Amino acid sequence: MNIVTCKNVGAEVSGVDLRQLTGEQFHAIQTAFFRHGLLFFRDQNLDELDHIAFSKRWGDININRFFKAHSEHPEIALVEKEPDQQQNIGGGWHTDHSYDEVPALGSILAARELPPEGGDTWFVSAADAFDRLDPPLKNSLIKLTATHSGKHVFGSTSPYAQSQHQTGRLKGTDQADELPDPVHPVVIAHPLSGRATLYINPGFTVRINELSESESAAMLDRLYGEMMRDEFVERFEWKPGSIAFWDNRATWHFAQNDYHGHRREMHRITIEGEPLRRYISG
Repeated sequence: MNIVTCKNVGAEVSGVDLRQLTGEQFHAIQTAFFRHGLLFFRDQNLDELDHIAFSKRWGDININRFFKAHSEHPEIALVEKEPDQQQNIGGGWHTDHSYDEVPALGSILAARELPPEGGDTWFVSAADAFDRLDPPLKNSLIKLTATHSGKHVFGSTSPYAQSQHQTGRLKGTDQADELPDPVHPVVIAHPLSGRATLYINPGFTVRINELSESESAAMLDRLYGEMMRDEFVERFEWKPGSIAFWDNRATWHFAQNDYHGHRREMHRITIEGEPLRRYISG
């Protein structure tokens, strides 16, 4: 087995069959995941049961409330786009489940049907972005909290949710309407690595609570700009047999929507996480 660090974020693991991992191999993969927060695998032949079995090694599986589920395996959420559909799922920078009181650890995404080209997924590191900030800004951010919400994305008044509900790709708008909007630290101590990590995202962060509305918007724009700098983006090109495993607390991702007229189907399993805590310097 070989683990090679990617240029910007993550590592690619090769020379291993995820269906037949030894204890030593799993430990090495686990260590790499704790370090990088993002792993890529190539040339895998996991069927649905293999996918579920590998996921269970990392924790309890989160049954998605909003995505269409696999007809035989509810643990698997379907991330699909048909040739005639214009919008994709995940087509903007975000991190999954920050709208939950206890956000998910991460997701294991397996390619099932790919377009001839396009459909890459982009990733950035939230911990690296925090490290690039100047010390005074870091010191101010660790004192702040932010409110997150899924209502504007998955709720009944969301145009996006309404359009996706009509295509059968999303469900549960009533559940989204009833979700409480959790408050998380702007800078968390990452549960696995302990690193100071920005925990905000354009998809689900509503505002920074200790700032005025205009100050919050300006600060979020500033931080998002740092996160999304082009030179720090890792671009993952999907191929048959590819799998990506990302940590929602450590990364953002962005599914590219550049393959109109072709079908793309991915199978996603999400792993339950743990409560987040504020990063305390020193």
